[in-house]
Parts: sequence; structure tokens; C-alpha cells
Amino acid sequence: MITARQAHRRYLILLALRWLPVGLYVPVTVLLPLDRGLSLAEVGAAMSVQGFVVLGLELPTGGLADSWGRRPVLVLSGALAAASFAVLFVADSLAAFVVVAALQGIHRALDSGPLEAWYVDATLAANPTTRLERGLSAGATVLSLGIGLGALLAGGLIAWVDVGGVDALVVPIALAFVITVVSVVATVVLLTEPRRARRGAGVRGVVTAIGGGARLVRRSRVLAALIAVELFWGFGMVTFEQLMPVRLAAETSGTETAAAIMGPAAAVGWLASAAGAALAPAISARIGVATTAIVLRLAQGLAVVGMGLLAGVVGVLTGFLLAYVVHGAANPMHTTLLHREVAADNRATVLSLNSMVAQPAGSVGLIVLLSLSGATSVSTAIVVGAIVLAIAAPLYLPARRAEQRAREISEDVPSPGVAVP
Repeated sequence: MITARQAHRRYLILLALRWLPVGLYVPVTVLLPLDRGLSLAEVGAAMSVQGFVVLGLELPTGGLADSWGRRPVLVLSGALAAASFAVLFVADSLAAFVVVAALQGIHRALDSGPLEAWYVDATLAANPTTRLERGLSAGATVLSLGIGLGALLAGGLIAWVDVGGVDALVVPIALAFVITVVSVVATVVLLTEPRRARRGAGVRGVVTAIGGGARLVRRSRVLAALIAVELFWGFGMVTFEQLMPVRLAAETSGTETAAAIMGPAAAVGWLASAAGAALAPAISARIGVATTAIVLRLAQGLAVVGMGLLAGVVGVLTGFLLAYVVHGAANPMHTTLLHREVAADNRATVLSLNSMVAQPAGSVGLIVLLSLSGATSVSTAIVVGAIVLAIAAPLYLPARRAEQRAREISEDVPSPGVAVP
């Protein structure tokens, strides 16, 4: 058995290796297929495949991680990610980019939950009293830093690195492939599992894990409310992920200027998210994890309102960066509350279920908010999205009551060596 400190260190190393390639890919996600001759409509059609694949496979792959084990699922996920980058390097048709999106969708579905589930299980096995929010916040910080630094590195590689005969846009993809291969090797070496995690990889084991997770959600009012938060969160994230460039274009001379600003802004946004994740434990230590989650949900709504209503580029960027600070802080609080409600047997399944509900919510948000933006204004659509984000706050109240009950029980238990009257 590894120690809690070892689990924490390995978790952060594997997270960094997992998300740095994503940051390298983000700046060329749309530009590369356009450069290879696809139209915007074809790019959108190809990219949408990933979301549908994730939606269809999210829950089964969570059950697979609970029944088969975290390490083999993560190794398979990394291998598929490397394969997607290899295909992306040479892709020059709509069909090829659809293959890339499908491979990345399977990778994302497999990857959603197992590493975090492994970390929580290993940490609690070593020290059951560990404050999970600290480790999960550190993980969210590393994740955001990985994406932000990867995006900055990709920009530098494209601008300044000249590899004879190689398109500058694929240089970051080549590096992403190499780092992903290193990540797979590191997973094999660093991610050691307790024997109890391996419960059989057959269909029956997967179905049992999924059924157990679903029953747990039906029985737990706290867990059901937490997963419902993702519906509002997925819908509202469209504001600062997809509507932000449109809002910025309205405040500048056009789309080209907005695009030039969005690159660095996105990188800084992920760094701001890392800062928020780093600050979250200090807040939760004072007022509790659930109360912190409530405050952050309301604060994110206010930040997005600012993004929609503040005038000028500086005003829009201020709201955008504040939204990302809160986003980074809110994620570890939410997942900490989830982990408190599940055991090792269903942990990855419940994480996948939590992630899965955000996918259709985001699709509905895209349709509704983009249509509203065209019918009224971008600012109006952003404000509506902000309201949806904020009204999820009361869904944390069941978790807050459970947290208060747990605190009262712990305060009533006498310390060792203290006489009980």
C-alpha cells in the first residue's frame, strides 16, 4: 500500500501528463482542419462526433473502471489518445477528422473518472481522515496549469519553431503525441491498485457496477441533487466557452481581432482557473465545502453577468477571467461532495454519471443560447446563461445539511483518553 503523500504526488504527475497534450491541441483544434481544406460546417460536424461518442460511452466506461480496474482503463484511454494524435498528424479529409473525433471521444469517456477515483481510494485507504478537497483542489490547479501552459507552448512552437517540410500547425500535435506516450508509460509504473479493485472485466461486472451506481443515486437525495447541478453547469458553461469570442467580437473591430485576443485570453483563463482551485481549500476550511460550493455558484453567475454587460474589451475580459477563477475553485468542491457520498465499488461510475449529464445540457445550451443570441443580443444570451448557473446553488443545500450533521456527530464523539461521564 502506498502512502497518502505518494498517492498525492503520483496523482499530480499523471494529471500534468494527461492535460498538457490537451493544451497543446487546443489552439489548433479548428485551425488545422481549416488549413487542410475543410469548411467551417465540416469542422463543426466532425467535432460534434466526439460529444455523441462521450455521451454514449460515459456510463459504460465508468462501470468498466469500477469492474476491471483503474489502471487498465487509463492505459487503454492513453493509447487511444496517442492514436488520435497520430491520425490527426496526417488527417486531410472529413472522414479522417471524424475518425480523430471518434477516437478522442472514446478516450475521453474512458478517461473520465478512473484517475480521480484511484487517487481518492488510495488516499482514504492510507488515511481515512484526509481532507479530500485539498488534494482535489491541487489536482484542479495542475489540470488548469497543464492546459494553460500547453496552449502557450503551442503558440510558441507555431510562431518560432521551423521544422523543414513540416506544417507549423502539426508541430504541437507531434509533441502532444510524445507526451501522451510518456503518460501511458507513467500510468503503468505509478498507478498501483489494491487487489480489491479488480472485480472482473466481463459484461456482468460492468452491468453490476452501473446498476450499483444508479441505485445509489436513486437512494441518495444528496447525490441526486449534486448530479442535477451538472445539468445547470453544463448549460451555463456555454457562456464563457462558446459565447465569449462572439461577445468579444462585438466589442472590437471584428472576428480577426477577437481571435487574436482570445488565444492569450484562453491561456490566461486556465491559469486563472488554476489560481481559483488553489484558493478553494482555504475558503472551505472556514465555511465548509458545501457552503463554499453555494457561494461559488452564485459568484460565477455574477462574473458571467459582468462578462455580458460590462463595456469594452477590458470589461469583457475581466468578467471572463473572474468566471474562470470561480470555475477552477468550484470543480474540486463539487467533486469532494460527490466522493463523500460514494464508496470505492461505485466511485468511477458515479463520476462518469456526473460527467455524462453535462454533455446533453451543454448541447441544449448551445442551441438555446446561440438562438437567443441571434434573436436578441449576445449580452442577453450571456445573462440568461448566468442566471441558469446561479440558480443551481440551492441544489447544494442537501449536501450542506449532510455536512453539518457529520460535523455535529464528530463533535459529539469523545477524543481518545477522555473520560465519558
